[in-house]
Amino acid sequence: MKYSAPRGTRDILPDEIYRWQYVERVFAEVCRQFAFSEIRIPTFEATEVFARGVGGSTDIVRKEMYTFLDKSDRSMTLRPEGTAGVVRSFIEQGMSSLPYPVRLYYNLNLFRYERVAKGRYREFHQLGAEAFGAAGAMMDIEMIALLHSFFKRLGLHSTALHINSIGTPACRSEYNKVLREYLRPYETELCGDCCERLAKNPLRVLDCKVDHCHEIARNAPRLLDYLDTESAEHFAALKDGLTALGIPFVIDTDIVRGLDYYTKTVFEFVSENVGTQGTICGGGRYDCLVEEMGGTAVPAVGFALGEERLLMEMAAQQLDIPRPTPTDIYVAPMGENAQWKAMCLINQLREGGIVAQTDLCGRTLKAQMKFADKIGARFVLVLGENELTSGYAELKNMQDGSKTSIHWEDLPHNLNLLR
Repeated sequence: MKYSAPRGTRDILPDEIYRWQYVERVFAEVCRQFAFSEIRIPTFEATEVFARGVGGSTDIVRKEMYTFLDKSDRSMTLRPEGTAGVVRSFIEQGMSSLPYPVRLYYNLNLFRYERVAKGRYREFHQLGAEAFGAAGAMMDIEMIALLHSFFKRLGLHSTALHINSIGTPACRSEYNKVLREYLRPYETELCGDCCERLAKNPLRVLDCKVDHCHEIARNAPRLLDYLDTESAEHFAALKDGLTALGIPFVIDTDIVRGLDYYTKTVFEFVSENVGTQGTICGGGRYDCLVEEMGGTAVPAVGFALGEERLLMEMAAQQLDIPRPTPTDIYVAPMGENAQWKAMCLINQLREGGIVAQTDLCGRTLKAQMKFADKIGARFVLVLGENELTSGYAELKNMQDGSKTSIHWEDLPHNLNLLR
């Protein structure tokens, strides 16, 4: 039987993994500069964590979760997003006792059963961050500044920051009444999902990707016009802070985000490149979620960005990603005695930080030289009986063909020859 990866999943092979590692390393470095600490959470949680944390009216909970019963008949779900699990951990591990704001970042693989498309998988990867305990717009600005710094480090350009406010639950409740009244005449024209959303959470209609529903929503009353004083002042402070930091932004009233837990600030970084338009990352504030999940009331803000989407954008912009160091030296032994000497030599070189290989397959010298060329070895050192007897060998530079006679046993003490 021939096996293949499940639909919507993929193997990330060595010739591309370095791109992922580079993005993840830069993200971790920027997060540390902003005083964030990494958190790792379980791959699956009790289903209720996501039903409660993400929101029962969202497409994620209604249609896209990988849910199963464990051997004790408990309902478990592979994590479809990161925030709910991080909030659960924040509560369970007593992190509310830590100095505020508590700053956490993560690098997760996630799972959603959705339509497979270019850059969209059923197992996908997100980089994200969450901050707990700071209620003001300054924390929102800090999160956006982190992303702005990250994109700058990557060399990403042609991305625009879009911001909006969806207010507090109180003013959103009032707005939902107005929105329902606007949408009622179009009820027969809405898609099936939006008809259901109209009854449960009409704000979700504004997030529908069906073209006809989107056209109807475009002329809906703006939530920004129904903000209470608290939300309006928060949004004004956000705009002032971004302006002070020199981070350009666009007010986009279409942004409501696809999760129920957001309050006040929501934002997205959007690609403006032809052919790759779309959201690169998004986030916002969720001041009620910790309490809704059983903790004490703690304000919070966070974001997540899809690695697949980000790497597609970087490729479209032809951004240079440094490749990993190739094999610095290949030691080619001839004979059993030379084989053991070669093994000892490469282990010494590795301890000095050199990437070294030797023959492990019993190849002829000719085959070894071909292999060294295929793997891109920068240098080759041949060890045979003559070299073992004399103590000298030729170090061949595979890039220019030059050769240097060296005392091969001293090579670990002269690593500059391989730099």
